[in-house]
Amino acid sequence: MNMEPDVHNSLQQSRRSFLSHSAKLTAGSALIASGMASASTTLAASTLQHCVDPAQVKSITETHYQLRNVRLEEGFEREGEVIVATKTALYHLEIEDGKIVALHPASSATASPLPGFDAQGLLLLPATRDMHIHLDKTFYGGPWEAPRPRKGKTIMDMIAREQVLIPQLLPTSVERAEAIIDLLHAKGTTVARSHCNIDPVSGLKSLEHLQIALEKHKQDFSCEIVAFPQHGLLHSNVDGLMREAMQMGVQYVGGLDPTNVDGEMEKSLDAMFRIALDTHRGVDIHLHETSPAGVAAIKYMIKTVEQNPQLQGKVTLSHGFALSTLKGEEFDVVIDGLARQRFTVASTVPIGKLAMPLPQLSQQGVFVMTGTDSVIDHWSPFGTGSMLEKANLYAQFYGNSDEFSLTRSLAIATGNVLPLDENGKRQWPAVNDIAEMILVEASCSAEAVARVPDVKATFHQGRLVAGSLQKV
Repeated sequence: MNMEPDVHNSLQQSRRSFLSHSAKLTAGSALIASGMASASTTLAASTLQHCVDPAQVKSITETHYQLRNVRLEEGFEREGEVIVATKTALYHLEIEDGKIVALHPASSATASPLPGFDAQGLLLLPATRDMHIHLDKTFYGGPWEAPRPRKGKTIMDMIAREQVLIPQLLPTSVERAEAIIDLLHAKGTTVARSHCNIDPVSGLKSLEHLQIALEKHKQDFSCEIVAFPQHGLLHSNVDGLMREAMQMGVQYVGGLDPTNVDGEMEKSLDAMFRIALDTHRGVDIHLHETSPAGVAAIKYMIKTVEQNPQLQGKVTLSHGFALSTLKGEEFDVVIDGLARQRFTVASTVPIGKLAMPLPQLSQQGVFVMTGTDSVIDHWSPFGTGSMLEKANLYAQFYGNSDEFSLTRSLAIATGNVLPLDENGKRQWPAVNDIAEMILVEASCSAEAVARVPDVKATFHQGRLVAGSLQKV
């Protein structure tokens, strides 16, 4: 709050009063100094007292409490067959041990003895999920540094650049990872999947540092880790390090462009899948290749999972740009294969010459999720950390501008958790749901996707981890 105008007016009045009685005063200069200091100090203290609301809290220590006056979606409004609006109402939610245990319409709710916090009519939405991010190597939390020019640079050039950068980033990588976690919290994200470099330069240090950061936030942030051979699984000869990473609690085996980086598509993919099968882990591979080699790699992965049913539902194709090159019958066959083998596709909703077929993937039963990828690093400076912004980008890119399709676009940011089902029946929140949620200043989820409002409060398993609330 700016206090200068009030202080200035008060002092002007003091000066006028002093000048009108100047003949009666003998210690003018001392009185001026004393009067000005007293007026300024008193007014500043008074103003600050009014600015700080003692009832506004930034943490909730109670494990059993009531979140009051929460706006929930109740159904769709229609004009004929067309959905034109979303109906909402205010509720009081009872939270206990991280779960929603009761929902009471605010209009008929009786007084509760539980500690209460007032949402003041803000809209409750599922918390968002950043399912493709690199928390271990970032410029975020340090001084501004734009990436070097990319024009004409190959992925091998970028890897060479990274080999220089990693030793510079490692000393502060714990603090920088924590800084991004704080940013994600502020943007409404409480769940993530982070890729983490396993390379000859950092060895297992990047992983160790990331695990330190995540351990410090184990009460407020859930994060899976992918061991990522950024410099190539074969090219950098890190099979042994990857297997060590699996023993350190990593959930996914990563991979990278088996043709462009490793130079041997089948051998590279076989090595990646062998680690996953030997250690009973999932797979999450970066595949940027848009050449026929990229399509061949996807087909080979589908075949491998088909031959190893224990991998079904455990393979994520990150980026998968080659899917944007498919057409006709080949497109249908590949998408069907991904759906039958229960692949997941993680996409940043890229804007470029080739449009990813994300709606078609979802329609055919392929689980589609999104992520930041980078907030700022040597690859890109454009990340904001907002998954609501990703939902907005998805809606714009695929023409989802009406009320109904805007509500559906939210799914890519929340892991397919939506307040209303296709028919407008409320499916979230429900009793016994984990209290993984955010409060935003919007009338409904369609507006939240279209306008990307600020997140006013973020909850992870019932804990307030960002923002503030009014205690009542």
